[in-house]
Amino acid sequence: MAISLAPMSTGLPLLFDAEAAARAADRARRLKGDRFLEAAAVDGLADRLGAVTRRFERGLWIGESISPALAGFARAWEIARFGPGEELLRAPGEYDLAVSVYSLQVINDLPGALVQIRHALKPDGLFLAALLGGGTLGELRDAFAHGEIVTRGGISPHVSPFVDVRDAGALLQRAGFALPVTDVERLVVRYGDFFKLVRDLRAHGFTNVLAQRSRVALRRDTLARVLAHYAACHGDADGRLRARFETLYLTGWAPHESQQQPLKPGSARARLADALGTSEKIISRFPKE
Repeated sequence: MAISLAPMSTGLPLLFDAEAAARAADRARRLKGDRFLEAAAVDGLADRLGAVTRRFERGLWIGESISPALAGFARAWEIARFGPGEELLRAPGEYDLAVSVYSLQVINDLPGALVQIRHALKPDGLFLAALLGGGTLGELRDAFAHGEIVTRGGISPHVSPFVDVRDAGALLQRAGFALPVTDVERLVVRYGDFFKLVRDLRAHGFTNVLAQRSRVALRRDTLARVLAHYAACHGDADGRLRARFETLYLTGWAPHESQQQPLKPGSARARLADALGTSEKIISRFPKE
């Protein structure tokens, strides 16, 4: 069952162009290229779900189609596709599992989307997501900036901003998730030429869909500078070009009274030194005068 999403009206400036994002996704489906990042993210989510000992009844898949590798983790699934709107039209507390594989990558109001996902979960329901992390495509961002500064005297956005792993946990907490956990997997891919990197990005749908992107075709002299800088600063001795990818894994639970709760400050009944079998030493902060 597909779930539609209504247009949002937050009044906030749009970071991503929803129509461009939809075109990029459609082109990626037509290309049917090697989505190695998506496959790795699915494996990573499967490993994390496999460590959970409970059985999930109703799953909410946030994306285009349910991955066969993850389908067995819930008895029944429904699909939510984020399109031009960013409002999840579901009654609260319907699902005990929600999963996203890069489908939140071009959401303008990511904190708001996370809140809606939490509301869709039953108490003690689990949310798992994979997102591109802050270090992704740093080489490409640097090469474009250098090429445009040299040839045009300024820069325009070509690479989307990505969530930093240090901020991901705070986003989960802000959205009201309990027991938030974030971790990152890093991958460096070496390409024989620049355009093979471009083909892989198109196959994943990870092209420039920023609302403030330039609509003017990239000038030849700018492209030449981009390629030269990439090779000089981010190339290896054998001529291959490095491209970094980071995948962030977000895990959070809808709050429930059965979950572990942090102790109140000062409520401890045992000393850490006793548990470690050592003596406690008090060190003065300030030197004696």
